[in-house]
Amino acid sequence: MSILARLIALVAALSLAAQPAAAQSILRDAETESLLQDMAAPLVKSAGLAPGNVDIVLVNDPSINAFVAGGQAVYIHSGLIEAADTANEVQGVIAHELGHISGGHVIRSSEGYGKATNISILSLLLGVAAAAAGAGEAAMGVIAAGQQAALGSLLAFTRVQESSADAAGAQYLSKAGISGRGSLTFFKKLQNLEFRYGYSQSDDASYSRTHPLSGDRIARLREDYVIDPAWNTPDDPALQMRFERVKAKLFGYINEPARTLQEFPESRTDIPARYARAYAFHKNALVDQALKETSALLDSDPRDPYFLELKGQVLLESGRPAEALDDLRKATDLTNTNPLIASIFGHALIATEDQANFPEAERVLRAAVSRDRFNPFAWYQLGVVYAADGDMPRARLASAEQQVMSGSYEEAIRSAQYAEAGLPAGSPDWIRAQDIRMQARAELERQPKRR
Repeated sequence: MSILARLIALVAALSLAAQPAAAQSILRDAETESLLQDMAAPLVKSAGLAPGNVDIVLVNDPSINAFVAGGQAVYIHSGLIEAADTANEVQGVIAHELGHISGGHVIRSSEGYGKATNISILSLLLGVAAAAAGAGEAAMGVIAAGQQAALGSLLAFTRVQESSADAAGAQYLSKAGISGRGSLTFFKKLQNLEFRYGYSQSDDASYSRTHPLSGDRIARLREDYVIDPAWNTPDDPALQMRFERVKAKLFGYINEPARTLQEFPESRTDIPARYARAYAFHKNALVDQALKETSALLDSDPRDPYFLELKGQVLLESGRPAEALDDLRKATDLTNTNPLIASIFGHALIATEDQANFPEAERVLRAAVSRDRFNPFAWYQLGVVYAADGDMPRARLASAEQQVMSGSYEEAIRSAQYAEAGLPAGSPDWIRAQDIRMQARAELERQPKRR
């Protein structure tokens, strides 16, 4: 291969390495979102942020990770929830990620990338000059050294950000009166994983990492945590109980039924175990056994909205929507029309195929989307109701809402145009159709630039 071809290949490889990872799927569940928001609320407040403006988002990914990606949202992998033993451990992670948000680290990351890019470009120019002078091997050496220096610069920058987020997270935990024990325990788990997979813990190895060594982080944070007045504060038992429920629920939803039943055998009669088994049996289409578990859960608390939601979901997805209505209606009322639960209830009302249920479905689904516009499932169901009622402009408007959220911009434009033509000019729905059309068109125009 010629020197020029090797240079082109190297540049192409660097370009590919810079491409973002594919989007991961988001897991949405009313009980889980409520728990994560309640866990984060005191930390968000101590970070000087408004609790209602910070989202805690659950990502369907088995790896142990959490991150921020711009805006005021913390993304937590499902694998992290599974690895954590306590709510306090997850709060330590949330506090750290809030440190990234408060520090503006996503915005400032351009500083680190910019410096690394400058080093990389300079090395490429020097390499090309050397190649033009006939020193081919020297050119490759200059470029390789430059790329290594650029990578080292970027890694050093990210390690500084991580240390800064650690320190900020410790302050937020302290100010909120929450112990840092969970934070240290979770870092210890990460350190054990590093040992298991053979990651070097030497000082030399730290220079090739995006994060400081877990051992160094533990030692540094322990000094702050052990002298903090909150260090010996006991974990909140109610929060811990909710966490154990959600963790088991998530386990049953994500994992294969056989693994769930092995982890939560029928000899266990506690609430988390019944929760997990209900999902395992439901996934195996063992309806009677799933309903047996949900009935046992409701026996322990007949007004728990999430137990009612689960029973209604099992009945609905087993082809018995009419039987699901009472439980889902109660769950919707008890949660003050939680958008996710209301969406399932609206779906059940439509699935009965009884036109008498459609007016209630419309009311419920309109309430759901008014509280959470970013719910494509609710918009789809609302479109079905409008279409059944012969209101095609609003049915197409609902379709446009769903399509623009799913990235189907051309379809969204067509649906919005149809809706706009049939809606009263100047009405709120007519204006919304225009907004969607313009948003979808702007996204389409932006796509070639992204590529």
